[in-house]
Amino acid sequence: MLKRDRQIRTVIHQLADACLFAIAFWLSYALRSNPHIITWLKLEPASPFENFAWLYLVLIPTAPLILESQGFYNHPPLCSRGAILWSLCKGCVFITLELALMAYVFHLIVARGILISLGSIGFCMVYLKEELLRLLSKSKMAQSQFKRRFILIGTELETTQMRQELEKHADEGVEIVAELNLLEISIQQIVSTLHHHSVFGVILNAKHTYFERAEDVIKACELEGVEVWLVADFFATQISRTSFDELLGRPLLIFRTTPEASWQGVIKQLMDLFGALLLLISLSWLFALLAALIKITSPGPVFFKQQRSGLNGTPFTLYKFRTMVTNAEQSKHELEAMNEMRGPVFKVTGDPRVTRIGKWLRHYSFDELPQLLNILRGEMSLVGPRPLPVDEVKRFNDLAHRRRLSVKPGLTCLWQISGRNQIKDFKDWVRLDLEYIDNWSLWLDLKILLRTIPVVFLGTGAK
Repeated sequence: MLKRDRQIRTVIHQLADACLFAIAFWLSYALRSNPHIITWLKLEPASPFENFAWLYLVLIPTAPLILESQGFYNHPPLCSRGAILWSLCKGCVFITLELALMAYVFHLIVARGILISLGSIGFCMVYLKEELLRLLSKSKMAQSQFKRRFILIGTELETTQMRQELEKHADEGVEIVAELNLLEISIQQIVSTLHHHSVFGVILNAKHTYFERAEDVIKACELEGVEVWLVADFFATQISRTSFDELLGRPLLIFRTTPEASWQGVIKQLMDLFGALLLLISLSWLFALLAALIKITSPGPVFFKQQRSGLNGTPFTLYKFRTMVTNAEQSKHELEAMNEMRGPVFKVTGDPRVTRIGKWLRHYSFDELPQLLNILRGEMSLVGPRPLPVDEVKRFNDLAHRRRLSVKPGLTCLWQISGRNQIKDFKDWVRLDLEYIDNWSLWLDLKILLRTIPVVFLGTGAK
């Protein structure tokens, strides 16, 4: 199944599951408020449904996202039931906990039985839907509707490899009815084969040396109204992911190593904007207190400004609470021999330039709080690789390290929560950054943010 088709299927499933959880919430309340059940179990009467019906605003959009984060929508139609049950079970537990947390934060009186029933009923309804779809997909009608016949065209080696891969994924709905050698067969024979098998499309494997021959095949299929899926692996990239788009009406094949534009990316930007704004407002008293302490205990400005490398290496001015003496940058060269980090970055335990209040600020990472302003300005994100000074980026001796600049820098990252004080080699730091970039998802951002909280409170801060 093509990625586009899989995405459409996933959206349909998500809409259906959102509706099922909405129904499950109402059924949970109906059961809990039933007079016979209240009398039988000797329960207190439930609050009117109107008091917490607005939880629908949380439940409906987030239930599918939570299921997606647990990999529920990644399974093929006929995968093992165990895989479905496990991911669905975890998702229902997190959905229940989410509503319980919302009820606690907003001081809503929601009976525990309603929340427990919601998870249980939602689990049963979604699993029943999956079983019905499984039965439907096995029916003859579904097989005739969704099974698509294809011809494989390419060199003998390429078609053999493609057929073997497709056989491993028989549930993708692709049936190979013929294999043709691109170098030996004529266009007339290809057209005849198309007519004989009444195929849906052609899967065409063509290395760059056979482009002219591949073009003839595409033109022939174009006249027949038959789809051609050109397998675009003729360039031996290592880590790039490909996507198709167009520019001014011209088709483009895009090779990228960063996450492509998506709704998750839009939500990340909204999280950055509103998260930074909310934190700045709620922590304004702490900003004032820290500014006063810095001013009283150490002569000089409250804020430290430095040029850092942002997205794609673009310089920007980063803000921090000042934790060092005012001439710290000028005396940095005197401490080069004490550098504990292998690579272009500079890290020293017990840096003599750090002020007394600065040690405390660094211990709890409070010195990083002014970077919320950088996030509001769009120069940084809540989660992303930490921005490095421009002069340190210029000293990168491995060009592959610059790939960490391909996304916006962040306030926190995997390095921050992975024992950064124990990391002594810049290569390990970069490895964590690239791991974040290659596996990015909204759920990963949320996990990093949640894991950052105990790191801050336990004081495993910067050196």
